[in-house]
Amino acid sequence: MSRRHSAEKRPTEPDPLYGSTVLSKFINKVMESGKKSTARRIVYNAIEKFSKRIKAENPLEAFEQALENAKPSLEVKSRRIGGATYQVPIEIPANRRSSMAMRWIIGHSRGKAGRSMEDALASELSDCYNNQGTTIKKKDDTHRMAEANKAYAHYKW
Repeated sequence: MSRRHSAEKRPTEPDPLYGSTVLSKFINKVMESGKKSTARRIVYNAIEKFSKRIKAENPLEAFEQALENAKPSLEVKSRRIGGATYQVPIEIPANRRSSMAMRWIIGHSRGKAGRSMEDALASELSDCYNNQGTTIKKKDDTHRMAEANKAYAHYKW
């Protein structure tokens, strides 16, 4: 890592079907071993199943709403002060929020055994859309941890 300059953010190209950069990032996170076409097929089929399940007119808006419901706003970071380590609650920047939400949704989808990734992803997205499921529980746990440690909020810098 360079000490002088931070790396420039490269713009993400929008996905070909919906023209969304958020969905393109989601596809990139689903992708394993460079198999982007497989990841696209999985995500597009999952979004179709998800939109049919919740009876949404616009699948992209429904996907973005599910992602928005899964985004955390606070997290705790360890700070070492005077020999003691404190869990200090901090606000999460917008790009990290969406990245965490995507990571959680995909991780919990992969954790569902006995299902295809399409079905698991569609199920997890519909759970997020309805504010329930394992991803929302993870978000609530993160918020609860930050709330429990708000006494140490003055240590953030």
